[in-house]
Amino acid sequence: MFELAIVVVISILALILAAILARSILSQDEGTPKMREVSDAIRVGAEAFIKRQYSTIAILAIVLAVVIFGVYSLTGQQGLATFTALAFIVGASCSALAGVIGMSVAVRTNIRTAAAAQTSSGKALDISFRGGAVSGLIITAMSLLGVSLTYYALGADPQTTPFIIVGFAFGASFVALFAQLGGGIYTKAADVGADLVGKVEAGIPEDDVRNPATIADLVGDNVGDCAGRGADLFESTAAENIGAMILGVALFPVFGAAGILFPLVMCALGLFASMIGILCVRGKDGADPMDAMNLGYYITAVISAVFFYFGTMWLLGNIWFFYSGLVGIVLSVAFLRVTLYYTDHHYRPVQEIADASETGPATNIITGFSVALETTAIPAILIGASLLISFWLGSQSGISFGGLYGTAAATIGMLMVCAYVLAMDSFGPIADNAGGIVEMSQAPESVRKRMDALDSAGNTTKALTKGYAIGSASLAVFLLFNAYMSDISRLIGKTFNVVNIASIPVFVGALLGAMLIFFFAGLAIRAVSKTAQYVIQEVRIQFKDPAIMAGTKKPDYARVIDITTLGALKNMVLPGAIAIAFPIFIGITLKYEALAGFLMVGTITGILMALILNNGGGAWDNAKKYIESGVHGGKGSVAHKAAVIGDTLGDPFKDTAGPSLHVLIKLLATLSLVLAPLFI
Repeated sequence: MFELAIVVVISILALILAAILARSILSQDEGTPKMREVSDAIRVGAEAFIKRQYSTIAILAIVLAVVIFGVYSLTGQQGLATFTALAFIVGASCSALAGVIGMSVAVRTNIRTAAAAQTSSGKALDISFRGGAVSGLIITAMSLLGVSLTYYALGADPQTTPFIIVGFAFGASFVALFAQLGGGIYTKAADVGADLVGKVEAGIPEDDVRNPATIADLVGDNVGDCAGRGADLFESTAAENIGAMILGVALFPVFGAAGILFPLVMCALGLFASMIGILCVRGKDGADPMDAMNLGYYITAVISAVFFYFGTMWLLGNIWFFYSGLVGIVLSVAFLRVTLYYTDHHYRPVQEIADASETGPATNIITGFSVALETTAIPAILIGASLLISFWLGSQSGISFGGLYGTAAATIGMLMVCAYVLAMDSFGPIADNAGGIVEMSQAPESVRKRMDALDSAGNTTKALTKGYAIGSASLAVFLLFNAYMSDISRLIGKTFNVVNIASIPVFVGALLGAMLIFFFAGLAIRAVSKTAQYVIQEVRIQFKDPAIMAGTKKPDYARVIDITTLGALKNMVLPGAIAIAFPIFIGITLKYEALAGFLMVGTITGILMALILNNGGGAWDNAKKYIESGVHGGKGSVAHKAAVIGDTLGDPFKDTAGPSLHVLIKLLATLSLVLAPLFI
C-alpha cells in the first residue's frame, strides 16, 4: 500500500531528525559540578519513579489483556480474541515506550539548558526547545508507526481491520491514564509540599537548596509533564486516527482503502510540517522566547494547511473535505489563543485574580474559581461551531455520510500540528527544571534572570498545550462516539444511529456518565492531598534540624522522593480502576444503548470539567508569578502569600485531575469499542 509507505517513511524521517537533535543536545556543555549534582539527582529520581510506575501498569495491562481475550472468546469471536488482545498490548507498550524516551531526553536536556543560560538566553532556548522537539517527534512518529504497522499486519480485510486495531488505541489510552494520573499525583504532591512548608511556613525562596522537597518537585515536572503528557498525546493521535479510520469504512464504496488511510497520511504530512516548523525556531538574546516558538507554530499550521489540500485532492478528490480540515486547523489556533487569554498575566482574568489577592486567600480563591467557570464559554462555542461547520461542509460533498466524515477531517486537521505542540509542551518542564538547577546551584543573578524568562515562557506553553489537548480530545471523542455507534450496528446487524434519551436505562446511564467525571476528579484531587500530606510531614521534620536551615547540612532529598513515589503509586490505583470498571458495569447491566448515553453525557461533562480545572489552575499559577514579578508588593507580601494558597489549590486542578480527564473521556470510548460484544 503506497499510502502506508508514505506514513512509514515520514515517521522514520522524524525519528532520524529526533536522533540528530538528541545527539546535538547531548554534545553540549553540562555546566558546573553543582549543576551536575542537582541534575543527576533529578534524573535518578525520575527514572526510579518511572520504573516502579510502569511495573505496576504492566501488571494491570496484562490482566486487562486476558479480560479482552476472554470477552471475545466467550462471545463467539475467537478469531478476533488473539488479534484484539495483542493490539492492546502493542498499543500499551508503544505508549509506555514513547513516554519513557521523551522523559529520558528531557532529564538530560535540563542541565545543558542551565549551562547554556550562563552565557546566552538564545542558546538556552534553542537547546530546551529542541529537547522538547525530540519528545514531540518520537511520540508522534511512534503513534503513526504503531497504528500503520498494526493495520498492515492485520490488513487482510481493510473494512474490518480498523475495528480490530481499536485495541491498539485502548492500550494507549490505558497506559496514558495511569501515566498521567500517577505522574500528576507525584508532581503536584511534591510541589504543594515544597510550596506550603517552604514558601509559606519557612519563608524561603522556591527551589531553595534547604528544602528537602525541591528535587522531588523537579522530578515531578518530568514524570508528570513529560512522560504523562507524552503518553496523553500519543494516545490522542492513535485514538483519533483509528476513530476516523472506522468512519472511513462507511465510505469504502466511494473512496476504497484511501478513505480509511486518509487520517494516517494527513497526520504524517502534519508531522513533516512540524519538522519544518521545529527547525525554524531560533532563539535570540534579549527577545521574548514566545515570539520564536509562535513563529514556528504558525509556519507549521500554514504548511499543514497546504499539505492538507494536496493530500485531500489526491486521496479523496473532493475539495469540501479540505475545507472541513481547515476548520480543525483554525480551531487549534483559536484554542491556543483563548487559553492564552485566560492564563497569561497580560490579560484581564489573571490580573483580576492578582488584584483580589490584595485582600487575602479567600478573595483570591473566589475570583480564581469564577474565572475557571467562565473559561468554559468560549471553548464550548468554538467546539460546537467547528462540529456544525465541518459537518455542513462535509455534507456539501454530495456523498452519503459525508457530513460525519467532514467532522473527521476537522479532527485530523487539528491533529496535524500535534508534534509541534508537544515540542512546546515538553519545553515547559525542561525550562522549569533548568531554572531549578540554576537556583539550587546558586548561579549568579544574571543567569537566574535569563532562566526566569524561559521558565515564564514554559509556564505559558504548558497552559497552551493543555488547551490544545482538550480541544483535540473534544473532536476526537465525537469521532469515537460515532465509531462506537458504527461498531454496534455491525454487531447487531442493523443501523444504530439514534439514542433515546427518554428511555429510563439511557437516562440513568447518562446521569452516571456525568457523575463519573465528578467522582474521578474528586478522587484524583484527593490523591494529591493525601500524598502531599506525607511530603509536608517529612519536610517539617527535616526543617526542625537547625543545621539544614542554616545551610550547613544537606537535606535528605532521597527520603522525600521515595515517600512521594510510594504515595503516588498507591493513590493512583483507585481512580484508575473505577474509570475502567464503571463503564463495563453500565454496559453489562444496562446494555449498549444506555452505554451510548453514558458516553455522550460523560464526554460533554468531561470536556467542560477539564476546561475548568486546566484553565483555572493555570490562571492561579500565573497570578502568583505575576505578583512575584513585583506587582502588589512582590514576593513575601500579603498578596503573594494569598496567591501561593490559590496556586496550591490550582496545582492538582491543572496538572493532575484536568489532564487525566483528557485521557479518561477517550478511554471510555476506546474501552466501549473494544468490549462492545459484551454489551449486546
